[in-house]
Amino acid sequence: MEQKYVRESRTVKSSVVLPPDTNNHGTLFGGKLMAYIDDVAAISAIRHARKNVVTASTDSVDFLQPIKLGHSVCLESFVTWTKTTSMEVFVKVIAENLLSGERKVCAVSFLTFVALDEEGKPSPVPKAIPETPEEKWLNEHAPERAVARKKRREESKKLAKEFGVKKPWDPM
Repeated sequence: MEQKYVRESRTVKSSVVLPPDTNNHGTLFGGKLMAYIDDVAAISAIRHARKNVVTASTDSVDFLQPIKLGHSVCLESFVTWTKTTSMEVFVKVIAENLLSGERKVCAVSFLTFVALDEEGKPSPVPKAIPETPEEKWLNEHAPERAVARKKRREESKKLAKEFGVKKPWDPM
């Protein structure tokens, strides 16, 4: 299987935070930011695999600072690590006060995507080759995150099996 540089999957998306995007605190809705994160991460995964992809998990979204009305929000994503058919994608969210130029990292996120073949089955992906210090660090620590992801997924399966689907009127 071929290999690809991490930079080949790098994706950047920017927009201005407008009133319909904000909550009662005058900051960007968390759900709106999560949609942006999934969108930009999917583009990175597709660029890396050059195949259709599906979000397997949103491993984490850590909201570090609020993003205010009138500021810009810039999301940068790239594939950090791959297994056979899956890709870990890192997303960094930077807010900028457009009047002062002050910029700060407001959120970071890790997602996992699976590449699909023409029949919708998991399909092999190229290995990701890191080059920059940030890419190398993220790649080096990816196996640790994969172990935590696998453990969390097993716990989710247990929870779903144990508490499954119930009628809304049945007591927990």
